[in-house]
Amino acid sequence: MDFLSGGVDPQSMFISSIQQSQQLEQLANTALSQGMDLYRDGKYNEAADAFRRSVALSPTSPYAQTSADYMASSCIKIGRIDKAVDAYKTSMQLDPTSDAPVVKLANLYFAEGRHQEALTQYEKAVRLNPSAVNYFSLGQAHLARENYLEAESAFSRVQRMEPQATNGYYGLGQVYNKMERYDDAVFQFKAAIEKDKDFFTAYAELGYTYADMGKMDEAQEMVAFLEENDADLADTLSRYMYKVDPPQIMFASSSGNFLKTLPMRTPLSVLDSYLTNANATQTFTMELQFSKKMDRESVENIYNWSITRANGDNMIDKYNFGFSIPDTEVTPKAYPDFVYYDDRNLTAKLTFSIQQNDAADGTIDPSHIVFKFNGEDVYGNKMNPDFDEYSGFSGVA
Repeated sequence: MDFLSGGVDPQSMFISSIQQSQQLEQLANTALSQGMDLYRDGKYNEAADAFRRSVALSPTSPYAQTSADYMASSCIKIGRIDKAVDAYKTSMQLDPTSDAPVVKLANLYFAEGRHQEALTQYEKAVRLNPSAVNYFSLGQAHLARENYLEAESAFSRVQRMEPQATNGYYGLGQVYNKMERYDDAVFQFKAAIEKDKDFFTAYAELGYTYADMGKMDEAQEMVAFLEENDADLADTLSRYMYKVDPPQIMFASSSGNFLKTLPMRTPLSVLDSYLTNANATQTFTMELQFSKKMDRESVENIYNWSITRANGDNMIDKYNFGFSIPDTEVTPKAYPDFVYYDDRNLTAKLTFSIQQNDAADGTIDPSHIVFKFNGEDVYGNKMNPDFDEYSGFSGVA
């Protein structure tokens, strides 16, 4: 019907529509304010409902995206990650041209360990806004997915975009460490530190790299520096160094008369009177101290040990001091009979046997018997090859 016949005035309908829209926007704004108050009071369930109501009342409101973002934050607070994801997706729909909600969703995925989903969103964020910050986040996602070449490319771009900032250098240091290009990693971390002397995380990453290179003295320097500036980073780095540092045999002690001070060609009867009998066998123990916690199964596996005659480069390091070995000379069995590991004291107690010869005139050079271990610690690290055996003559590992 038209206006003259008593129909509805189109202009009145338009005005009414605007008024209704304004009323809904006011209601939405009120719900947003209520949600903010509830959020500040820690009432996150009620806050999430208020923010959800605000979005529903007026999706076109200039405050709708803010409501959706706070709804996501509220859901995260109460552990409803699925609802938080939905809220960020709603925020993305409200403004498809903005990278902000995309980045927030990506960050949430990344924090939850959902790295591939995070990567997809960071790629979208880069397309919407190719900023250095977004490329850095993209590089971190590639790094988490072990896409090292892609991560290197992203961090290199950050470095070109912001050569005076630290992020590009720091990111490249991280990826080069993972690629085991340790010298390159050291260079990048040092460059980041040069840009910002207070970039303590870069000092820590430099320490991790030194530790991975086996340069524990340099890593310890980073610990000492961080202890004065960031105790938490220093403690974490120190723990990592302990974890990756190859284990060592520190020292050893023997039981009974099997002494390292006994000279070469010592009669077996000196070790134990029972060995005056032909073909008699006697057991002895050697206790070795490790530098760190070891894998029990590895230590107690007798075949990870060997008992041999010393054969060093110098005469003093050779069995019998390099002199010809008499026919009377005997050696312990090649492997211990039994090994017990004490993880409280970090010691291994080896029980091994020595057998007298047929003529009961056997001799031995106790100071040049070598006890060697070829196992690993609780972290899977093999022994430090410079400290994996014990020779009685030297008295040290």
